[in-house]
Amino acid sequence: MADGTTSFWGPVTSATEGCEMNYVYSSYIAEFFNTISNVPGILLALIGFINAFRQRFEKRFSVLHMSNMILAIGSMTYHATLQNVLQQSDETPMVWEMLLYIYVLYSPDWHYRSTMPTFLFLYGAMFAVFHWLLHFRVVFKVHYAVLCFLCIPRMYKYYIYTEDVLAKRLARLYFGNFILASLCWIFDRLFCKHISRWYFNPQGHALWHVLMGFGTYFANAFLMFCRAQQLGWNPKVVYLMGFFPYVHIQKPKTQ
Repeated sequence: MADGTTSFWGPVTSATEGCEMNYVYSSYIAEFFNTISNVPGILLALIGFINAFRQRFEKRFSVLHMSNMILAIGSMTYHATLQNVLQQSDETPMVWEMLLYIYVLYSPDWHYRSTMPTFLFLYGAMFAVFHWLLHFRVVFKVHYAVLCFLCIPRMYKYYIYTEDVLAKRLARLYFGNFILASLCWIFDRLFCKHISRWYFNPQGHALWHVLMGFGTYFANAFLMFCRAQQLGWNPKVVYLMGFFPYVHIQKPKTQ
């Protein structure tokens, strides 16, 4: 939300801004809370990556965690600068990430293994080019929502076929964080004019970042559990220090 303050990055060129006064705390950070709220997502993605890499999960999960980290870093740079070119570095990885989720969710039952990753890669590349040239706005949001909805039936199928209570809890944690994050985002967008007159700004968009960071981690852990179960790796959801969940597997000795 523009306030006329001069900045290190120059005039705002991004098509959208969050409901937060610009450059209040630093001339280097346009939207302070929307920027630092990406830190939990980066740390959680790093933890997920280390767990997937250390236990030698399939490479798709390492790539998935890395994509979450790249998305959070892109969002951080976008909100810190409010430059159009960096807005692209936030929005395009959002689409790439959803294409990765589609692959992780649907590939186990896909008989022609090479066709799905090839198609999704070409689709993601084409979207990046067209988004760069045409600067989609409403189309981008609708397109992203469609990709999200494509994941729902498969996630629900995994949920109902999973008998493990702790794994189901991961799925519910993901869903709860997603719903709450979406409400924060909608509230921040629809009522920004009113919020800007409040003494205290609840920072709905920043809460969206934090909640989605946790929600994405829970979703990834649930998918790792389901895939490990498909492969016969005897997965278990364990809690570090009694509160932080992660998936532990025990592969057969032949693997």
